[in-house]
Amino acid sequence: MRNIQKTVFKVSDFLSWKRSRSLNLSPAFQRRPVWPKGAKSFLIDTIVKGIPMPIIFLRERTDPKSLEPRREVVDGQQRLRTIISFIDPALLEDFDKTKDSFTVDRVHDKSMAGLLFSALPPLVRQTILDYDFSVQVLPADTEDREVLQIFARMNSTGFKLNDQELRNAAYFGALKQCLYSLATEQLDRWRKWKVFSETEIARMLEVEETSDIAITMLDGVHGKNQKRISAFYDRYDATCTWAPELSRRFQLVMDTIEHEFGASIAASPFRRRPLFHTLFTFFYDEQFGLKSEMKRTAAKPIRKGMVRALVSAGQQINDGSVPDDLASLLRGATGHLPARSARLQFLRAQLKRVKS
Repeated sequence: MRNIQKTVFKVSDFLSWKRSRSLNLSPAFQRRPVWPKGAKSFLIDTIVKGIPMPIIFLRERTDPKSLEPRREVVDGQQRLRTIISFIDPALLEDFDKTKDSFTVDRVHDKSMAGLLFSALPPLVRQTILDYDFSVQVLPADTEDREVLQIFARMNSTGFKLNDQELRNAAYFGALKQCLYSLATEQLDRWRKWKVFSETEIARMLEVEETSDIAITMLDGVHGKNQKRISAFYDRYDATCTWAPELSRRFQLVMDTIEHEFGASIAASPFRRRPLFHTLFTFFYDEQFGLKSEMKRTAAKPIRKGMVRALVSAGQQINDGSVPDDLASLLRGATGHLPARSARLQFLRAQLKRVKS
């Protein structure tokens, strides 16, 4: 394609252009603003933290009457509209208070929660105004058809978004922040235990597993179902008062697994995701009890023989010394309820056998 200018502009630049009426947020090929308030809050928090964002594309043209440059937003309208509506909503000709007005949510930043831009500390306001966007400016003679072709190429990566990636784009509240933090804090363990590959982590599958484990902690053994996980986010993303206790318990159980069995996981069948899920369920049930009330409770000590029981279970799975019908459930990748129940019962039976 012809020369594309690669540059950097500050938030204050976009505000200045909008103030001088030289920035067009909504050319004919742009999409309408549809972001929920949670996404807008997350964006402001991202800016304050100085985290990079995707490139903004502009097309620069000269107004034939004023001979002044005009900038059309090719991609990035929703980000820029969110920023302008937060800082100076009067600059938006079609500003709708019910749709466009928002403040930062407590789940993203407690210090900014509920405050208008004008009420933020001067240093925070300046941080927002000085935030740099990477921008690519298309030449003036770039036709609308070419712009649409650019859109098509940007959105045709060859990868269809999986269910967790879609949830990542749709939710921005308390539950998402809780689960993503829990999954991220365990990255070293996911890698060391070989439960997830780097590609799977890049596709957020460890977050999906953490979400599914959270459902198990709250509701007990269940069949894995994408609709059920999405319904879990729907129900609790706005508010989940039990999140701090669930987080504490999740971390305690992962610490226990690390202490009792972690060094062996990478070389055992429990590195496979379905069996790791059962392993976590086994430890959680021992320490807190499945479906127990999410009030602060001390973890019960691990019973003697658990590690020997798990080692024995792993050896039996590896050498195939279990009945064929059970072996298929133990080796399989299914998250169906009968398979999960059978795996958990198998571990419980091993513990009972070791103790007897």
